[in-house]
Parts: sequence; C-alpha cells; structure tokens
Amino acid sequence: MSGPAPVVVMGVSGSGKSTVGVALAQRLGVPFVDADALHPPANIAKMAAGEPLDDDDRRPWLDKVGEWLAGHRDGGVVSCSALKRKYRDQLRTHCPEVEFLHLAGSPALIGARLAARTGHFMPPALLRSQFDALQPLGADEAGAIVDVGQGVDGIIDAFLSRG
Repeated sequence: MSGPAPVVVMGVSGSGKSTVGVALAQRLGVPFVDADALHPPANIAKMAAGEPLDDDDRRPWLDKVGEWLAGHRDGGVVSCSALKRKYRDQLRTHCPEVEFLHLAGSPALIGARLAARTGHFMPPALLRSQFDALQPLGADEAGAIVDVGQGVDGIIDAFLSRG
C-alpha cells in the first residue's frame, strides 16, 4: 500500500458522513463514494417507506462497500453508516487495513440536522432506530471518534492528527 489507508466515514444518518467524506477525500487527494449509491433499489424503497433495514438487507450492500474499499487500498473514502461492530467487521474482511472516522453527536443535534435536510430517502423518523443500533467505534478498531459539533475542517484535522 503506497497511499493512505482507505477510510470509512461512519455514523447515523444526518451526522455529516457525505459532507465530511467528500472534504476528507479532497484533502487526501483520493476517490470518494457515498455508500448510499451502492444500495440496491429494494433497500432504498424500504427506507423510503419508513422501514429500517435489517441485517439480511445490509449484508449484500456491505459486501459491495467492502469490495469498493478493497479496490482502493491505496486510498479512498466512503461514507457508510457502519453502525454495528459486525458491519465494520464485514468491511474488514474485504479490506483489513480500513480505518473508521466515527462522526458522533447528540440525538438532538443530529435530529435537527436531519429535519432540515431535503431530498434524501432516509426519513427523520428512522433516526431513533439508528441510534438504538449504533455501537461506537471500539478501542481495538483503527480510527477515531470525532464530535460533529465543530466545522468540517476541524473534524478532518482531529481525525488526521490523532496519535
């Protein structure tokens, strides 16, 4: 591997994954993909109908995300919820060197951001289910947890300067 390790920008819907992911990829000079673009149509339809995805829905989607990461071992950034440890473990089966930037914020802050967002298939009503499912990045997982209550540049600086 000659470039930076691939990075998954993770967190609940509305935490800023896409915004931070694009900015981080630009800063690192690597490709970016939003994992939402890799969802099969059935998953998008289910979420748009207000139904949370289950693990069976997520498995093939996470394999697609993992394959993208494996194809970008010299650097790439993907925004992906990756809420549960087992989801991140599934991504690591494809790309063991992946690092995670966990965007963390309070339900009140994230809820306000989500309520202000338009044109997205994820309805604000599903936010509670995401917080219920969230398993924060573990101490044994490569990456960092960064508070979203700061600007995008501050988030990226905190991630890149971690020791």
